[in-house]
Amino acid sequence: MTHAFYVYASYGFAALVTIAVTLWTWADGRARRRELAALEAAGIRRRSAPARDGE
Repeated sequence: MTHAFYVYASYGFAALVTIAVTLWTWADGRARRRELAALEAAGIRRRSAPARDGE
């Protein structure tokens, strides 16, 4: 085994972890947006949303 093997393996592992965290964050964001849409469809709004007229 050479020094280059360990260097390339480390870069490869770091790249895989970075990709995994990026995909996990993206998937979680999509899930949270779906949850918010379901809550808003049920009539539950965020407190930061502006009040609607007549409510």
